[in-house]
Amino acid sequence: MEASQSPMITARRILPIILCLLALTSFAQKRKATSKATAPTMPSQPVKLTVDATHAPEKILHAQLQIPVQAGELTLVYPKWIPGEHGPTGPITDLTGVEFFANGQRLTWRRDLVNMNAFHLTIPSGVQTLETKLDLVMPAPPEGFSSGASATTQLLVLSWNQVMLTPEVPNSDRTIVEASVKFPQGWHYGTALPVANETAEQINFKPVPLTMLVDSPVLAGAHFRRIPLTPEGPIQHYIDEAADGDAALDMPQETINAYKHLVAETGALFEARHYNEYHFLLTLSDHTAHFGLEHHQSSDDRVPERTMIDDDMRWLAGALMPHEMTHSWNGKYRRPAGLATPNYQEPMKGDLLWVYEGLTQYLGEILAARSGLWTPQQLMDEAAETAASLDHTPGRSWRPLQDTADAAQLLYSAPSEFESWRRSVDYYPEGFLIWLEADTVIRQQSHGQKSLNDFCRLFHGGQNTGPELKTYTFDDVVNGLNQVLPYNWRKFLRDRLDTYGPGAPLGGIINGGWRLVYTDKPSEFTKAVAKARKFVDARFSIGLALDEKGGIQDVIYGSPAWNAGIAPGSTLLAVNGRKFDPDILLDALKAGKAANAKLELLVSNGDFYQVHDVNYHGGERYAHLVRDESKPDLLDEIIKPLAK
Repeated sequence: MEASQSPMITARRILPIILCLLALTSFAQKRKATSKATAPTMPSQPVKLTVDATHAPEKILHAQLQIPVQAGELTLVYPKWIPGEHGPTGPITDLTGVEFFANGQRLTWRRDLVNMNAFHLTIPSGVQTLETKLDLVMPAPPEGFSSGASATTQLLVLSWNQVMLTPEVPNSDRTIVEASVKFPQGWHYGTALPVANETAEQINFKPVPLTMLVDSPVLAGAHFRRIPLTPEGPIQHYIDEAADGDAALDMPQETINAYKHLVAETGALFEARHYNEYHFLLTLSDHTAHFGLEHHQSSDDRVPERTMIDDDMRWLAGALMPHEMTHSWNGKYRRPAGLATPNYQEPMKGDLLWVYEGLTQYLGEILAARSGLWTPQQLMDEAAETAASLDHTPGRSWRPLQDTADAAQLLYSAPSEFESWRRSVDYYPEGFLIWLEADTVIRQQSHGQKSLNDFCRLFHGGQNTGPELKTYTFDDVVNGLNQVLPYNWRKFLRDRLDTYGPGAPLGGIINGGWRLVYTDKPSEFTKAVAKARKFVDARFSIGLALDEKGGIQDVIYGSPAWNAGIAPGSTLLAVNGRKFDPDILLDALKAGKAANAKLELLVSNGDFYQVHDVNYHGGERYAHLVRDESKPDLLDEIIKPLAK
């Protein structure tokens, strides 16, 4: 019987802890944070963590820890810099109810005045175990990363870093944790974390290094489905779905087949896997944060509840799981040295995020097309949107792409207002364009004999292994590309990272035999976004991005709307004297092509109202890619499936 159909009841199997430690030390031994790293010495006793998640529907988790200690001064730390989130996002403000006990005696503690995630206390003589109690409250809004909303009345995504306090040590591999969790009755779960045994009340996991624990979230819920993708093996892949209702779990068989093809396509691309098994942990809810977060043997994928049963929403989310799975190779197995910090207190350096995220963005979208999650036209629509958005990002005139990576920890939390002038984490979409261009250069220069596929096999492949970490630098990326095709890759990359516009880097689209154009007809992608995200797209015409109620999310700096004095964060109330409606605005843009036509927008800005005369007569304007028949269609070659 499949796990999605059976209750959490198996025979109790108590395994000696020493056998568990011996079986799992290979993970810590193989993790190489730097070229000089050696296998860490394991502690004699693990930290024991028990999480009571039975009150998760009430947005609170209770945790108890048994921490091996010695007498004297002790500093405990709460994870701050969370891998994959590229910032100090550990939700320390939601850590509550913290109490420490030694031999039944409650101990006093003091927070560090500089590092708010550190707690100082004194361990009395003769004490070997510190008993710790803590709660995690989860009133978070449905935005952000794992610190955002992670629980509803029907499901929970358990991120272990949120319920951990551990001694301050140089390397998280050196802390072994033996974790257990209790879920509400009748809930089922999915995780890549190895299970020791379970009862009707509790799941007990094998002892693992803290690094592996934090890298292995658990998805649980009352409405749960497990979908085996590779039952024939030898490495198992699953989609573990949890939703707020059963209907959302009814993923079409065609889509399931596409995810099976995705597994085959990643195998053909990298020709090696660096995990023991892989779980897509798919959360379907309108009441959790929506994002994807990579892990070595799983991915935390959170989307609106009806995503897998709505055609448009399923398409718009089609590249999410390919992106996160690609991170198992590009981000987890191979990782920039600045992001491979040895613990969760040391700040990360994001200067190579244009590889970590940018290359993954490119490969994720290409894999979506190769596997059948997207059609070729859907990829073209997405690429056109990416190119046009960056072509209408005036912030490129002052902020180079490199700085969007360097300042990632700031930009992730920046508001949407003035995004086109501030720039956002543009190493995702612009990284797509840069790596597309690199792929076309390799194909052109090698006369079709080589491609970026060869770089992926060289850089991310090798032999099948369990979870490992191999770091890289900018020079390693350049050298890897030169091994595939001798070329001035250093200049190619630095030109695209350090320069300031104008216009987006469209070399890959042009080399690929396509051109970016604008017409008055929205693409299927634009229409799907408008429907699913309740978005009105007038960015490429008057420069407005707004929601269907008139809320102005951004005004492109230097656009007709900007020149008319309209501010981001204001609200569009009326168009030419008529109450705002998306169709009313679009109709006015069409009618505005006449030379004598007016476009008067009544806007509220705080407590004030003003009519803005927008000088624009270009009609609706939407992005598309069209073929340049004078050149070979390299994009068509790029998205051809590799798996036989």
